Amino acid sequence: MADPVTTTTAAPSATAAAGLDIAKPRKQWQVILRRFFRHRAAIGGLIIFVLLILFIFVGGAIWKYQAADLNLGRYKAPSGDHPFGTGQIGDDLFAKVIRGTGFSMQIAMVAAALNTILGVVLGSLAGYYRGWVDSAVSRLTDLVLVIPTFLIAAVLSRGTFSTEEIARGGGASNWFQVAIILGFTNWMTVSRTVRGMVLSLREKEFVEAAKALGGGPTRVIFRHILPNTMDVVIVNATICVAQAVLLESALSFVGLGVKYPDTSLGLLINENQNELIVHPWLFYFPFLFIVLISLSVNFIGDGLRDAFDPRQKRVRA
Repeated sequence: MADPVTTTTAAPSATAAAGLDIAKPRKQWQVILRRFFRHRAAIGGLIIFVLLILFIFVGGAIWKYQAADLNLGRYKAPSGDHPFGTGQIGDDLFAKVIRGTGFSMQIAMVAAALNTILGVVLGSLAGYYRGWVDSAVSRLTDLVLVIPTFLIAAVLSRGTFSTEEIARGGGASNWFQVAIILGFTNWMTVSRTVRGMVLSLREKEFVEAAKALGGGPTRVIFRHILPNTMDVVIVNATICVAQAVLLESALSFVGLGVKYPDTSLGLLINENQNELIVHPWLFYFPFLFIVLISLSVNFIGDGLRDAFDPRQKRVRA
């Protein structure tokens, strides 16, 4: 009969010989990163987004022309010296797209962050407290939803910029003002979505347990409920980025958006809309970068949503 001790010690050796390994527990952030980097579309979006960042900072530093350089030759087609061609006043479109991409991304990120913060705070308060708080927030949301987003942004812009500034189309830098205005125009969808999720989550057992352990409303909302809405919040935030880029373009068209000395991709498109047939490169290159920004951010948001979603399949070690 075999010795019991010998049999016990031989079992792990046989397991190791068979090439089997015991899975080690992973931390939450490791699981999230692993899920994210397995999402091919998200990785593609991240690569495009990083390239856009490099295009803004590195391209602006090493490119031989500046956005303010003029008299370089009117309406030159794309070439080695001017990859995106030149415009009506002899300006290099490549340099202007670099500058415009930077301002457009700044405006979109600030606006999306403000939209998301407003929507999450108002939606979570309405869903958790219910009663008169829910009624007040819901009526405000309904009221703002009835009014077109563009009209709200136009009215706010009109009140921020004087008639003389609008007519002159120039003056001091105003991109941050435009971003703040856009940040107050598109929070309603985020608020409604978060409210619905909080209404459902507040009845769950883990919320009742947190309350029983002495957790106050602030702790319960921000520590226990909102983390479980992260996937939806991220998706809505990425949508806000794309919408902010498009809305800024519309505002620039009517003279209420970005003004000189600033520029943006939307402003470049609006300046060259009449050149679409004769000199199409002046229109298509800024348009292409708007598409790249929107797609890359949406793909990243989709990957983050899947990574944060606790209902995803368990990641194997």
